[in-house]
Amino acid sequence: MNSDNDRRFHHRRSRLRAALTAGALGAVLLVGGCGAAGDGASDAGGGSNDLSAGAQKGLVDEQYAPEGAAASAAPGDTAEEAEDDKQTEKAPKAGAAGSHVIRTAELLVEVKSAPKAAAAARSAVEASGGLVASENTERIDDRHESSNLVLRVPQDSYQEVLRKLAGSGKLLSRSSNAKDVTEQVVDVESRIATQRASVKRVRELMDKAEKITDVVALEGELSSRQADLESLLAQRSSLKDRTSLATITLELTEPDAPRKGGKDDDPGFLDALGGGWDAFVTMFRWIAVAIGASAPFLVTAALLLVLWRVLRARRTARTAPAPAPAAPKPEQETTPAP
Repeated sequence: MNSDNDRRFHHRRSRLRAALTAGALGAVLLVGGCGAAGDGASDAGGGSNDLSAGAQKGLVDEQYAPEGAAASAAPGDTAEEAEDDKQTEKAPKAGAAGSHVIRTAELLVEVKSAPKAAAAARSAVEASGGLVASENTERIDDRHESSNLVLRVPQDSYQEVLRKLAGSGKLLSRSSNAKDVTEQVVDVESRIATQRASVKRVRELMDKAEKITDVVALEGELSSRQADLESLLAQRSSLKDRTSLATITLELTEPDAPRKGGKDDDPGFLDALGGGWDAFVTMFRWIAVAIGASAPFLVTAALLLVLWRVLRARRTARTAPAPAPAAPKPEQETTPAP
C-alpha cells in the first residue's frame, strides 16, 4: 500500500517538474522573440535617427579637423582610393627609412667660361640621376656672360655633386641648409589615414540613407572630406619630392678682362691721375648743382634788393627840405655927374 502511494507521489512529482520545465522554456522563448522584435524595430528607427543626426551635425571628425577645406569631389571614387592606397603602401615609413631631410645649397663660382661650366654642371647632375629645374644665361657685355642654374639631385649624390660644382672654378660664396621634416611627414601620413577612414564612414552612411535630405547633406560632407584628403595627398607629394631630391642653386660668373699692364694690380700714376680728374669733375658737377638749386632764391633776393633801393631813393627825395629863395640884391644909387 505504501509502495503504491510512493509511486504515485513520485509520478506526480515528475509530471510537475516536466510541466514547470516546459513552462519556463516557453517563457524564455517568448521573451527572446519579443526582445528580438523590439530590437529590430529600434534598430530600424535608430538607423534613420542616426542618419538625421549625422546630417545635422555635419559628421565632424573629432580626431582630425583640416584647415581650409576645398569643395569639389564626386562620391564613389573607389579607383582613386585604391590608387592612393597603393601609393601609401609604397611610401617609405619614417621609422624604417630613417629621417626625412630637405637639403638646399647656393654656390657662387667664378669660371673662365660660363657656358662651358654650365654644360659641365648639367652633365654632372644628369650623371647622378638628377635634373636641371631651370637655367638662365645672360650676356653682360661683348666678352662676358653669367649663368644661373637650379639643379635637383638625389640625396645620395648630394655631397658628391656639390663638391664637383664647387671645384669647377674659384668658389666665391657657399651656403647650405638642412631641414628635418620627419615629424611633418609622419603627421601628414597619419592625417591621410584618418581622413580616408572618415570618407569611408560617410560613404557607408550614404549607402544606408533613405531620405533625400540625408543624401544631399551627406554628399556635401563627402565632397568636403574628399577635398581635404586630396589636399593632404598633395602635401605628401610635395614633401616626398623635396626630401628625395636636394636643390642646388648655382651661379656662374666670369672674371673681369685682364689689364694690359701685366700682373701688377697696384694703382699707378695713371690710375691716380684718372681718380683725381674724376674727383675734380665730380666737385664741379656738385658746385653746378648747388648753383642751379640756389639760382631761384638768388634772383628773387636780387630783385627785392633793387626794389628796396628804388623805394628808399624815392622816400629820401620826398622828405628832403626845399631850398630857400635867394634874397633880392639892393639897387645901387647912381650919383649924377657934376
